[in-house]
Amino acid sequence: MFVHNKRLQYTVRVNETNPGLANLMLEQFGGPQGELAAACRYFTQALGEDDPGRKDMLLDIATEELSHLEIIGTIVAMLNKGAKGRLAEATEEEGEIYRSITGAGNDSHVTQVLYGGGPALVNSGGQLWNAGYIDSIGEPTADLRSNIAAEARAKIIYERLINVTDDPGVKEALGFLMTREVSHLRSFEKALYAISPNFPPGKLPPDPRYASVYFNMSQGAGDMRGSWNSDDNFEYVSEGEQNDSADSGEGDATVELDTDEVTVVNAMALRTRSDPDVNPVTGAELGEEGGMALDDTQSSV
Repeated sequence: MFVHNKRLQYTVRVNETNPGLANLMLEQFGGPQGELAAACRYFTQALGEDDPGRKDMLLDIATEELSHLEIIGTIVAMLNKGAKGRLAEATEEEGEIYRSITGAGNDSHVTQVLYGGGPALVNSGGQLWNAGYIDSIGEPTADLRSNIAAEARAKIIYERLINVTDDPGVKEALGFLMTREVSHLRSFEKALYAISPNFPPGKLPPDPRYASVYFNMSQGAGDMRGSWNSDDNFEYVSEGEQNDSADSGEGDATVELDTDEVTVVNAMALRTRSDPDVNPVTGAELGEEGGMALDDTQSSV
């Protein structure tokens, strides 16, 4: 059960309308790193969670993300307020209205015309929100790591939005939202470390023959060694060594076929075989300026 409190979690104070800035703010309303995506991600994880502590945490944070959606949506609406009125009431000449809502080359006229200045479930480029943003997989040690990354990405977006506005009220509200991303990130990390063991994700152990092998697949200038590929942590495989298959096999693909399957596979291979001695004229060659002379091994189409 949800009960809505009409007071915002953080007071929104917008100094002046700014349709272009409102358009950028949509990134955190209907974008992949935005508040709706976060709320849906954590809410659906909570519904499938069997651990009471994690379930409670996920429901708390999911619900708070909805309050953040309300904050960022309110900012968008306030920034659009003046342009919304001018557009709806046609108080200016057509060209002046257009210039006033496009500002310095932004695309806010799209959201103004399509959505009337209200917060739309699109990102700043107009891409519709979609459930593909929710990347939960139903394994807590994997989902919590994904949640940590999602909060980190959202924090970076808020930092960038803070950097593009000089409106002090908007900066304060965005700073609050950015800070709450850090708090959620900390909760998710604590919850991850409360599971032991938590690495690798899932139940099955890795194959010890390959778990601590590092393949230097990009060789040449710029090769570097660190803890991520050091001899203390990994068996470092480089140069000619990696020409061999990891499993010491031949590196070929094989399949066992029954007699009937062998017959039809061979028939198909015979029917579709290529003749290496044929050099046919292609459409691309026919289209070349001046055409091409045919030799004895070529045939026209």
